[in-house]
Amino acid sequence: MLDALAVADEINCAYTHYDRMIVGLAQPVKKALTLENYAELRADCFLERREIGIINVAGNGMVTADGQTFQLKKLDCLYIGKGVKEVSFSSDDASSPALFYLLSSPAHTSYPTTLMTNAEAVKVNAGDAATANLRVINKYIHLEGIKSCQLVMGLTILSEGSVWNTMPAHTHDRRMEAYFYFDLKDEHRIIHYMGKGDETRHIVMKNYDSVISPPWSIHSGSGTSNYKFIWGMAGENLDYTDMDALAITDLK
Repeated sequence: MLDALAVADEINCAYTHYDRMIVGLAQPVKKALTLENYAELRADCFLERREIGIINVAGNGMVTADGQTFQLKKLDCLYIGKGVKEVSFSSDDASSPALFYLLSSPAHTSYPTTLMTNAEAVKVNAGDAATANLRVINKYIHLEGIKSCQLVMGLTILSEGSVWNTMPAHTHDRRMEAYFYFDLKDEHRIIHYMGKGDETRHIVMKNYDSVISPPWSIHSGSGTSNYKFIWGMAGENLDYTDMDALAITDLK
């Protein structure tokens, strides 16, 4: 689990060894923030050998990529491809700052920097109110959407009265996945389930917490209220439906 990444006027990132994914949050409030070149990357710039997906989860803000500025409202997504040298973040209003969620994976070629608003995202209705998992899946970076090398990214919005996500559960043997939970009030929590299907474990998570799911692990959760979460994957392919389903009755 990754917590405490949301800090005013800071960019905080975590490097994982699962498909070399980097997870981060940028929260510009009183000043613009520049995505630094971390020494651990052994690169001339952050995106020398990487691509990045960015979703704004708070107030209106801007992302600038090599001098080109993009306006992101809440739930809008920006993809920036390999080779872009300078990336910076800013908020329109310090009293209602933006919060940018970042996912970056290695890339072997460059695709164009592309903005997709939430209204433009492919939307898939899933679940049912009777099983408390009525939700809308918003797909941004995928085979039929924004083009990328290996990054797949989107977000899911649970309806009022629904609390379960990604149930029935599944694994991705060929890909890892990261979750980021948001729009959850301070007094509520999410129980995120991980592990093998016959030996599950849980983590108690709060608003703006992220979690890394290895390829062998399920990734599902239930909250004490409805919420939103961003999902992102990297690995062998870009096929959103590449998953190995588990029956609910087989979970232990």
